Amino acid sequence: MKELLRSTDPTIMAFAQALLQGEDIDCFQMDVNMSILEGGIGIFPRRLMVHENDHAAALIVMRDNEIDLGQ
Repeated sequence: MKELLRSTDPTIMAFAQALLQGEDIDCFQMDVNMSILEGGIGIFPRRLMVHENDHAAALIVMRDNEIDLGQ
């Protein structure tokens, strides 16, 4: 797995996941439990991971939809 996106905004994460799923690119959110432990104040970013073979295609999807990758 390779990191694609890092954000504290859950709406960006949901939108990015929906876009990737629409392109048949599997993805997985990491650090969800850390953001829950913080009490929802947005200190710890979540990471969206994709398979290494899909990373280039996922980058294109994110850039085409003007999503800041937070890196």
